[in-house]
Amino acid sequence: TQKHEGLVLHKVKVENGSIAPGDKVKAVVDSLRRSATVLHHSSAHIFHAAVRERLGKHVVQAGSQVGPNAMRFDFSFERQPTREELSDIESMMNLWVRENAPVQTNVMSLEEAKKTGAVAMFGEKYGDSVRVVGMGDFSLEFCGGTHVGSTGDIGLVKIVSEGSISSGVRRVEAYSGERAWNYIQKQIEYLGSASEKLKVKPQDLAPQIERLQDQMKAKEKQ
Repeated sequence: TQKHEGLVLHKVKVENGSIAPGDKVKAVVDSLRRSATVLHHSSAHIFHAAVRERLGKHVVQAGSQVGPNAMRFDFSFERQPTREELSDIESMMNLWVRENAPVQTNVMSLEEAKKTGAVAMFGEKYGDSVRVVGMGDFSLEFCGGTHVGSTGDIGLVKIVSEGSISSGVRRVEAYSGERAWNYIQKQIEYLGSASEKLKVKPQDLAPQIERLQDQMKAKEKQ
């Protein structure tokens, strides 16, 4: 779909037969794909609220992309967030998910929306009426997209990467729902496999690797 002069246009690819002006078509939403995208979209709002809560209200959204496989969120920040800060943000997000806060949408005039204190995207053009999406008492944003009915529907959020994309702009990628759970399971499998190979418990893996590295350095020096 594309927006064009106030209209929403659907671009289609004809795979069989032909299509002509006046033909009737039926549009069907891919429900599984949509459901997964919904989780990642709502988690983007939750991340936006959490990152501003933890790093400061001066943090603003610089872009985002949501789909069935992941949520990507760009935000302005002058330095690399610490591991502890990212952990706090992730914990805050999952706390809000477990609260199962209701997600409410309201369409109102642009002036009314501004009075609510809802967060708007910088540089985005809005019409006379806008849609405001609220999640519990922690998130209120201008948004026209599709969302969960309550935050508990998201199930789980897991941040999988963080990095710089330009001067003063950071990017976080996160998974939600089943995608997040599968990712965590895989990480546990990798950890277990490495622990078995080194014959130590997972919590002793890092010290064992350090010992092996020291032994290798000593042998190389010798």
